[in-house]
Amino acid sequence: MAISISGVLLFLILAAIFVRSGGLKFSHALVCVLLGFFLAGTSMAPTIHSGLTATADIVSGLRP
Repeated sequence: MAISISGVLLFLILAAIFVRSGGLKFSHALVCVLLGFFLAGTSMAPTIHSGLTATADIVSGLRP
């Protein structure tokens, strides 16, 4: 678990740097994919999933 959390923090910091730099290259996209992979293995995964599901439900219920 400690390796997973430190990996998440590392990839989160790298993804933030890449987004702030303005250009998202293939290597940057790979870091973002790895960030998602490590986040899926943490205890935050169910919270993130339920938050995204709730957001999708709200957006799908909007009428233009």
